[in-house]
Amino acid sequence: MRGLWQGAAACRTSAAGRGLPRGPAQRPPLAHPVSVLARAAGERASPWVSATLARGGAVKFVCSLAFCPPGELLELARAADEAGFDAVAVSDHVVHPREIGTPYPYSADGAPRWPAFTAWPDPWVAIGAMAAVTRRLRFVTAVYVLPLRSPFLVAKAVATAAALSGGRVTLGVGAGWMREEFALLGQPFEGRGRRMDEMIDVLRLLWAGGWVEHHGRAYDFDALEASPIPPGEVPIWVGGLSEPALRRAAQRGDGWISDLHTTAEVRSIAARLAALRADSPRAGRPFAVVAALKDAFTLDGYRRAAEAGVSHVQTMPWLFYAGAKASLAAKRDGIRRFGDDVVAPLADAP
Repeated sequence: MRGLWQGAAACRTSAAGRGLPRGPAQRPPLAHPVSVLARAAGERASPWVSATLARGGAVKFVCSLAFCPPGELLELARAADEAGFDAVAVSDHVVHPREIGTPYPYSADGAPRWPAFTAWPDPWVAIGAMAAVTRRLRFVTAVYVLPLRSPFLVAKAVATAAALSGGRVTLGVGAGWMREEFALLGQPFEGRGRRMDEMIDVLRLLWAGGWVEHHGRAYDFDALEASPIPPGEVPIWVGGLSEPALRRAAQRGDGWISDLHTTAEVRSIAARLAALRADSPRAGRPFAVVAALKDAFTLDGYRRAAEAGVSHVQTMPWLFYAGAKASLAAKRDGIRRFGDDVVAPLADAP
């Protein structure tokens, strides 16, 4: 996932040259009766795109805290809460073997884009701690390697975090890519996608409360009760770029999380998601398109992203102001400035 942010760091100089807006700016509302996404799909705008356009093309912002030292998380979460971010995101790996033979799918050379000894705090412990020091901020896993785990343990961890936070949790999931990590945790690497599909169904079943049973291909159990249950529905966002991953997101998820893309690429992917979702039992429900963008650095750029179907932009805002080696103080300041320069003006757009 680190590749999401290297593009932003590389573009920092050019973005600074154009200048992130520093005050009131002309903010014409989007006026397209049908979204670019829907035109690309050859269909009417879906309800979640129509809602985005109706509110003037506003996007929400997710501050990624991936790779930040655990000791920084609480202060950065407080800063994001105060700056108007919709959510913060944390990433996930359980172990990092010294020798990794599995190619990383999001880099040209197949090498992971983070060094050994990168901090990977447990997402649910981190979310519980951050929830205690924030008011309205939501928390997203981007992404949690779902098939590494038992669905019963995942259901309990997520539901507990949701209960402690007042329902401010979104479960972002991925199928995983590192064969070695699956072997170390005793989970089969092959078939992880099919298993993940079933896990999503099982999680929703367990969170419904009461006596539930399930008899599937990967999981088979008679009546049982899982507790606690979340105070409300937990949205599930699905990551991945393969056709099975897009189908999983569209037909089982409440949203899709991207790697680093251009706005045009996300527009095309969003059109595919809309087409896949059209015949899904979840069609008509709100659906998030969560993008890390390598060509949106201005208010107009973010408006164009909303027009393309993006509902949430994931970013490390301090990259624009202080670079990748920012201190904790510089990260806090970058979050505050991005809130003033970008989040607030777009939230206030007519």
